[in-house]
Amino acid sequence: MNLVKSRRRLRWTNRLREDRGSEAIATAIVTPLLLMLLCMAIAGGRIVTSGAKVDAAAEDAARAASISRTYGSAQAEASAAAARSLNDQGIRCASTSTSIDSSGLAVPLGQVGTVTVTISCTVPLSDLLLPGVPGSKTMTSSFTSVVDAYRSREG
Repeated sequence: MNLVKSRRRLRWTNRLREDRGSEAIATAIVTPLLLMLLCMAIAGGRIVTSGAKVDAAAEDAARAASISRTYGSAQAEASAAAARSLNDQGIRCASTSTSIDSSGLAVPLGQVGTVTVTISCTVPLSDLLLPGVPGSKTMTSSFTSVVDAYRSREG
């Protein structure tokens, strides 16, 4: 009987030491981690891309404001250009604000002035990442455009 018991014990010990199934366990542990890493990389890329689109909208708005001759038209043109640029690029802002420093329109003819536009766009994370993700991210960008020194202006 002792011989039979020792053989059974030896078989059981050998089974415990075998590596069969260890790859499946490792895969089961590593796969979710790799998927989470991939999702985080995609989310980061989409946020960076959206930030670049807001940068482009600020550039378009500053250029439109620098072409204007008055502060009122600069404000209207910059807001319209920012909205148009964001819409064309597929960015849906929950709230948008456009502020303009158009003091460069008031400099005397022959001197170089600048117009700076700052755009803030609050984007829902469900638009950036996955539908149903709660929260939002506010992206802010500024751009300065040069006003032509010899362009007529009204101040």
